[in-house]
Amino acid sequence: MLGSTHGTFTTGLRARVDACGESPRTAVHGHAAAPGDRDVSGRELYAGVPDLDRFFRPRSVAVVGASDTEGRPNTGITRQLLAWAERVGAELVPVHPTRTAVFGIDCVRSVKELAEPVDLAVLLVADPLPVVEELGEAGVRFAVAFASGFAETGASGAAAQERLAEAVRRTGIRLLGPNTNLNAFERFRDDLEGPAVALITQSGHQGRPVFTLQELGVRLSHWAPTGNEADLETADFVSYFASLPEVGAIAAYVEGLKDGRSFLLAADRAAREGVPVVAVKVGRTETGARTAASHTGKLTGADRVVDAAMRQFGVIRVDGLDQLQDTAALLARARAPLAEGVVVYSISGGTGAHFADLATAAGLTLPPLGDAKQAELHQWIPEYLHVANPVDNGGHPVGDWRGRKIIDAILADPSVGVLICPITGPFPPMSDRLAQDLVEAAEATDKLVCVVWGSPVGTEDAYRTTLLGSSRVATFRTFANCIGAVKAYLDHHRFTAGYRSPFDEAPRTPSPSFRKAQALMRPGQRLSEHAAKQLLRAYGIRVPREQLVTSAAAAVRAAGLVGYPVVMKASGARLAHKTELGLVKVGLTSASQVRDAYRDLTDIARYEEIDLDGILVCQMVGTGVEMVVGVTRDDLFGPTVTVGLGGVLVEVLNDTAVRVPPFGEPEARSMLDELRGRALLDGVRGAPPADVDALVEVVLRVQRMALELDGDLSELDINPLMVLPRGQGAVALDALAVCR
Repeated sequence: MLGSTHGTFTTGLRARVDACGESPRTAVHGHAAAPGDRDVSGRELYAGVPDLDRFFRPRSVAVVGASDTEGRPNTGITRQLLAWAERVGAELVPVHPTRTAVFGIDCVRSVKELAEPVDLAVLLVADPLPVVEELGEAGVRFAVAFASGFAETGASGAAAQERLAEAVRRTGIRLLGPNTNLNAFERFRDDLEGPAVALITQSGHQGRPVFTLQELGVRLSHWAPTGNEADLETADFVSYFASLPEVGAIAAYVEGLKDGRSFLLAADRAAREGVPVVAVKVGRTETGARTAASHTGKLTGADRVVDAAMRQFGVIRVDGLDQLQDTAALLARARAPLAEGVVVYSISGGTGAHFADLATAAGLTLPPLGDAKQAELHQWIPEYLHVANPVDNGGHPVGDWRGRKIIDAILADPSVGVLICPITGPFPPMSDRLAQDLVEAAEATDKLVCVVWGSPVGTEDAYRTTLLGSSRVATFRTFANCIGAVKAYLDHHRFTAGYRSPFDEAPRTPSPSFRKAQALMRPGQRLSEHAAKQLLRAYGIRVPREQLVTSAAAAVRAAGLVGYPVVMKASGARLAHKTELGLVKVGLTSASQVRDAYRDLTDIARYEEIDLDGILVCQMVGTGVEMVVGVTRDDLFGPTVTVGLGGVLVEVLNDTAVRVPPFGEPEARSMLDELRGRALLDGVRGAPPADVDALVEVVLRVQRMALELDGDLSELDINPLMVLPRGQGAVALDALAVCR
């Protein structure tokens, strides 16, 4: 099966309880927010874990619309549900208004006639709304609605879905769907051991590659097909699966998110628990986003913001379903790394060089083995072959014990955490013996051993029996998927080892700056530069000395107070691009220049029919690195903070990084590291290093402003923010603010 990974190795189940009787996963960094706790923007800081045990393992199931008439769709579904109920030990009750029995089981005519409340109701009806009302009255806990024709169809369907969601909220029942399928009721293999992959998909067919990993020895514990998410959503299942001791990784296919904050809180819970979340998120392109919306009726969100938010909370985003299955399988089953170094071991120098190029370009570390280790390897490998890393054996030994010695010696090096052996094609008996030696070595070490079996056939005994038969070797079919999965594995463990939830430190009460800032807000209007700078000043962000004047004489007096040389700029609420209109004068050194500049600026504004609130006479600020820091609102996540290279070419350079509040100083610094022009802050061509600490402080103060003024501020743009040489701070030379 081309492009699919068959990683099959295990560590054994996590203990369900520790010595204190609590799940080991409750020992997390920091202190979780309490239920109902909110930040200053009014958003939740806590993701409750829904109790879905009785959804996946019910004691009783009602099938509303059950049928045993051959040829009808409901008959096939009823038959599958009967088999599933038998496997999970649940009693099935058919519900049908005119039948007395279905498949020999006595029917009830309606939900109202159920003898006692059931855990789960499966609704095989075109309009689930009336049934949901009845289920609530009957005390049913969970329901599944298969019917389509809701938000995925447009405005009228969205209205129908909202009515359904309102009924769910009113009755207290938890609903999966509508527009979902039978994936939750599949036959899961119960003969597989080790940590499992839990699967979440908004499109059932897209989960098939992950589900079929069971046939390759990878355990799957649950499948949640969320559909339109009128009630239960992806975030609910992430939180639930992350709390289960048997779940080693969560794999998700996501078309749209119901609520950005709910998803981040769920991802935060998974990060606290150390459970990796691997996701395909549709919507990278306009076409993909449009198609996803028509499929499930969900917001796909601005992809750049979604991507940043996922990285911020440790969600591993992949593009292909083959990558989803490969990465989830590896992360679910591999032990934590003992070191981050990767060694490439191959029977061909060309293969080793090719793989090393790709691995290094992807960000993996391939440390050169030390002289002593190389000398040890040359006991069994000819001296003329390169063994520093990659290790080229020139042909794995077949007739004796040397091959195993080589592999064991590499794994014994303390700098090595991962050994990868790319086998581009079968070459019996060498590849057969190599596979066997790798399996035996993997079973004797705590380090990760990966094999890339590159044969397009995949029927070879060394692959099907030896490699896939091992629970300790991760086997892939492509270089790219192996490299991507190993990088995700190392990144995940590095991320969770240092994870501190930003929700624990999120501000819950407004700062003293809030009242000052709120008084400056003008609902529905754009603030002038002068007013926008007052807003910045309220939050402790440095701006130049300046005065707003309405006459040439006042401009001259202001220049004397500010101190020559000065900058003069037009200031008005409707004024955005001052430089292009000639409404900025720089480097004025005398009263006469100030008078002339005042006249020129007001004449231009009058000609352009621009209303001004005055002319700003500003302090000249020294040279530094021009940056931009801003706030925008995202449909899914609310306020977002952006930082990047600024100045008049900001739109051309488009070199920015974005984060979703709340976040701390480390995340603010990582934003800077994402910029292509990051080196400018370190000083280039003789320029001094910039005051990065001051820049980070501005980003954090802007984040606080974004949270506190979420109900008032629609957009903020500080451009340029002049970041002066180290120790001299950062100054906001211009600012634009738009009120909600």
